[in-house]
Amino acid sequence: MEAPHLVYIADPMCSWCWGFSPVVQAITQRFGEALPLRLVLGGLRPWTREPMGASDRADVRSHWQHVQEASGQPFDFRFFEREGFVYDTEPASRAIVVLRRRGMSTALAALQRIQRAFYADNQDVTDPEVLSALSAELGVDPASFRAEFDSAQALDETRRDFVLAQSAGIRGFPTLIAGRGDDQPYSLITHGYQSADRILALVQAWLDHVVPSADDGAAASCVLH
Repeated sequence: MEAPHLVYIADPMCSWCWGFSPVVQAITQRFGEALPLRLVLGGLRPWTREPMGASDRADVRSHWQHVQEASGQPFDFRFFEREGFVYDTEPASRAIVVLRRRGMSTALAALQRIQRAFYADNQDVTDPEVLSALSAELGVDPASFRAEFDSAQALDETRRDFVLAQSAGIRGFPTLIAGRGDDQPYSLITHGYQSADRILALVQAWLDHVVPSADDGAAASCVLH
């Protein structure tokens, strides 16, 4: 992009990204098409194969509680009654990559819908059938979605997103950066959750060429591991 824009690096199964969802909505409502938002899938726990153990569930529950307190976003804690759940974030990320082909607004809507399905509705968004049903809610033919989702091209495209985030040094989500053109350096808006008021002020300051420190103020994020 050659005009001012934002890049949002997130994972649909990152709880702090779910907490950040109203902030993303506030950004798009405030700045609209004047400041396009590009979504990159960062890859929190892609290709995980081992089921969650008791300590994993306790750790994730603690994160959810902190996000709920900080953001007010809804969570269905019945999730932790599941046995043998494999916390693989790649399928949900790949679903968003497929839907992103319909446009960035569709990608952002898909991110929000998949997040809500997982966190608030206790749906298994690692299941391709669930993801197909959610794609239908967004106006995409489920059969067409599933064909794209199952393709090698979709897997490669998703992997490229993960590599892009890692090569940029992104180690946690949500991360929001701002740029003015492909040949210009990017500025960090936030690495971690911050409130909508805080983020809107940081973005406006960046647009006004007066960029305060992105580390000023507490921020929390889901960390790659």
